[in-house]
Amino acid sequence: MPLSATRLKHRFTVEFPINASPKILYPYLASASGLSQWFCQDVRLDEDHRFNFIWDNQSHFAEMNSHRTNRSVRYVFLDHNKRHTPDANYLDFTLEESQLTQEVYLRVLDYSEETDETELQEMWDSLILKLRELVGG
Repeated sequence: MPLSATRLKHRFTVEFPINASPKILYPYLASASGLSQWFCQDVRLDEDHRFNFIWDNQSHFAEMNSHRTNRSVRYVFLDHNKRHTPDANYLDFTLEESQLTQEVYLRVLDYSEETDETELQEMWDSLILKLRELVGG
């Protein structure tokens, strides 16, 4: 397929210190009920255990592609027919704890067509602010 026929993807990575333990944070990253409290309008699980992320009343289906309890989770987004696509958008959340300072960091990797770094930074700053309010961190 010629390059002009594909949409170029952008990998945006950002880290946030969060004053809460991975055990407290993980359910907000890995469950529909946790994500719906801070990440988007609503998140539901369908009968096939796919996540339905709802933004602006529009569904965006994803599968939890991998997870390590209290450490990381990856969501790979599906097409409108809920099927996998080559070079799909995905979202990674990784929790890291500094052994030296005991600080917890949430690293977000957002792989999508969105290329505006400033817009992405502002969006994630706002989302993480909501998350911090929820966990008291």
